[in-house]
Order: sequence, then C-alpha cells, then structure tokens
Amino acid sequence: MVDDVYDVYGTIEELELFTNAVERWDTDELENLPDYMKMSFLAVYNYVNEIAFDVLKEKGVNIIPYLKKGWVDLCKAYMKEAKWYHSGYKPSFDEYLENGWISIGGPHVLIHNYVLGANPITMEALACFEQDYPNIVYLSQMIFRLTDDLGTCSREIRVGDVPKSIECYMNEKGVSESEAKEHVKSLIDQTWKKMNEDVLTSSPFPHSFKEKAMNVARMSLWMYQFADGHTDQDPVTKDRIASLLIEPVL
Repeated sequence: MVDDVYDVYGTIEELELFTNAVERWDTDELENLPDYMKMSFLAVYNYVNEIAFDVLKEKGVNIIPYLKKGWVDLCKAYMKEAKWYHSGYKPSFDEYLENGWISIGGPHVLIHNYVLGANPITMEALACFEQDYPNIVYLSQMIFRLTDDLGTCSREIRVGDVPKSIECYMNEKGVSESEAKEHVKSLIDQTWKKMNEDVLTSSPFPHSFKEKAMNVARMSLWMYQFADGHTDQDPVTKDRIASLLIEPVL
C-alpha cells in the first residue's frame, strides 16, 4: 500500500509530506496530509505501535525506535526513487543499488521478523539495526533487489518506470540489455558467496534469523526465475504455489 502511494498516487509535494510524517512519527502530522494519505499513515503507525505493545508486554523491550527506523528508511528510499522518476534523472549503477537494496522492502521486514521471533531480544543485536543493518540483511536484500530487477526489467523498460539496475548499467556502460543482465547475474553469484561466508561468521544474531534472511533471497530467485512471477502471475508461479500449499503430497 505504501509502495503504491509513492509509485502511483502521490505528487512529489504530497510524498514529501508523507515522508516527513513518518519521520516525525506524530499523529499531529495527519493535518498536513491529503485525505487519501491519512489512512496509509495511520495503518503504518497503528500497526507498529500494536506490535511494540505486544513485544513490550511479553519481552520487556521497547522496539518502536527500531521499527520506526525501518519505515523511515523505506519511505526515504521510495522518496528518492520518486524524485528520480519525476525529474527524469538516471542514476548510476552504484547509486541505484545503494538505494535499491532498501527500497526492495526486505530490510524493514527483517527488523520486524527479528523483534517478533527472537527470544530473548538482545540490545547488541538491536544496536546493529540502529547503526545501519547487519551484513546478512544487506547481502540478502541485494540479491532480492537484483533478482527482482532481472525478472521485471523488460516490462518496466517497456511501460516506463524508475530506471532499475539493468537499465542503469546499460546507460552507464553503453551495453545491450543481455550484457547488462549477464553482469547482474554474476553480481548475484558473488553476493551469494559473501552471504554464505557471513552465515558462518559470529554475530549477535541466532542462526534462525540468518536462515530467514537467506530465505528472502531464496524466495526472490524462486519468484523471479521465469520473469515477473509476482506482477504478471504467470502459470509457472501459480503452479508452484499450488504444489507447495494446496495440492496433497502423494
């Protein structure tokens, strides 16, 4: 829903107001928002506070600052892409990825995952989210972003959208779409190797959390293996979901 606010509905001026409201985390900001944005902001605000109440009651930890940071980072990343699109700006490959691994949405999802799943929640782990993000999160979300771009780039180049990694590399290096895709595939392979190494490295996070971060990357490869399995709802993805969740194992 919030993604569509930035991609489809909001003007730049309205999106600035929405981003500011999330950053301030104050319901008084509702007065500054257009009516259609008020429900979106309240949905996020109430959702986070409800989770935080349950975690505080059960585990004795105030996790609002960390969940808020995840939402602020996500909205700022969306905001940057909206400005690029409306101004016609074409980011470099590295500039795009620096923002894109956050705008894919996974980092803030994994913050929620940690605070809801970890028992106990450690301040050492929370500090990793507060300062930046754990390396395992960065690596898994980079794979998510690159595989998403591989699956969706042809459609998005055709219909018009924010330049994604494929197009950015094509613009920067003057290469064909197929050559850009091969570069991105090699980058995915390199990132997988780094993530496999990171899983074995000591950190304040339990292995179960690292496994979940890796599962996001695995899911992205599954979803976008045959083009855009999320938006286009191709038969292969439908059959896979039915096989996994609906059809009995014989």
